[in-house]
Amino acid sequence: YRWYLFFGVTCFMDYKRIVQNILDVGEAMLKSGAENFRLEDSLYRMCKSYGFKRYDVYAIPSNLQITVETPEGDIITQIRQIESTDIDFDRLDYLNNLSRYVCANTPDEKVFREKYQEVMDRDSQHPAVKYFAGVMGGAGLAVFFGCNFADAVIAVLVSLMIVVVGEWLGKREGNLLVYNMILSFLSEIIILAAVRLGIGSHPDRVMIGIVMLLISGLGVTNGIRDVLQRDFISGALHIMNSMLGAAGIAFGIALAIMILDGAASDGFILNHNIPIQLISCTVACIGFALWFKIRGRQVIYSGIGAFFTWGIYIAVYAVRPSNFLATLVAAGFVAFYAFIMSRINRAPSTIFLTASVFPLIPGPNLYYMMYGCVSKDIDLAFGEMIVLFATCLAIAFGFIIVDVASRSIMHMLKTDYHIGKSSGKSSQAAKV
Repeated sequence: YRWYLFFGVTCFMDYKRIVQNILDVGEAMLKSGAENFRLEDSLYRMCKSYGFKRYDVYAIPSNLQITVETPEGDIITQIRQIESTDIDFDRLDYLNNLSRYVCANTPDEKVFREKYQEVMDRDSQHPAVKYFAGVMGGAGLAVFFGCNFADAVIAVLVSLMIVVVGEWLGKREGNLLVYNMILSFLSEIIILAAVRLGIGSHPDRVMIGIVMLLISGLGVTNGIRDVLQRDFISGALHIMNSMLGAAGIAFGIALAIMILDGAASDGFILNHNIPIQLISCTVACIGFALWFKIRGRQVIYSGIGAFFTWGIYIAVYAVRPSNFLATLVAAGFVAFYAFIMSRINRAPSTIFLTASVFPLIPGPNLYYMMYGCVSKDIDLAFGEMIVLFATCLAIAFGFIIVDVASRSIMHMLKTDYHIGKSSGKSSQAAKV
């Protein structure tokens, strides 16, 4: 405990409760979709604001730990196991604001808890929004990947099925592999059955758009980025979790193909009309922004980011037809765009980054890699795996280049961009 004066009244700090509150905020941020290194930055800032002599934070997607040394020399350690996540960028935004408030005001444990509870008790997104989000995301990408009108109708129906069944299933099944396997099986059965009835003609293109509702290559991208930043454990967990989800999709699709006695694949072709590409990917990304529970004008900013991200990819690819280069440049733009928007809106950059980068995510390569495994086409599976990895690497490099540039700019402006354990040591050394 530490005594202090607050409006002339003698009060005290319960540091155990303070650390518990900081850990609660960190857990909620991690569950809501916070990036690992940004989460650590927020926790270090809150620990630093309370004047702890030393503070250590350890964060991975499944575990969160904090150890602090109080001004009186007491050591406090608390650990939190993270069992599940449910991306909620609106909640993440308000938790980020709460961490700013804590750093600026260092409230006692009671005020801290009240502010935290206000964030957690905010009204949730209206249930109907998720239906619109699923349809916009799944059908929008289906059109983007070359589906015709009939295919788009199937995509709408399957997207609605995923929202309804997924919500029911999510309350009963926590294993991502099983969850994705059931939903992908049902999706593929509906798509193949509709095509055989003469509704639609490109089952694989429909499924590519639908796959993005189940799992995206963003997990692989974030995993590669973590590894490049030497956060090996978090990176490996992100990649393995994505592979687990992809395996579930592969099993579900394989089972549906076996039951309906095979399916043909004619490959995906982006819509030949560039304006339709731009419009469909923007609609889809607005849908994914709503899917991630982003609210207000930030939804529009996500759509704008997606529009220009894909426009830049098209322009670069037209000058030099290299998928890696075009993806690298476009990823650099979206990372810079997210950085600027985060400063303007005082919100986490991951809110603007995640939805805006979706046009670059190699969902088709993920699908065809799995299709190659299912159909025993090793050349197809291996070729798509190489493209998948190269695209994710280009996105990760684009993000890292902008991150390095941003840190350099903030350093020149003498403004903290990311702080960590070393910042705490240096500040204590300066005091000595």
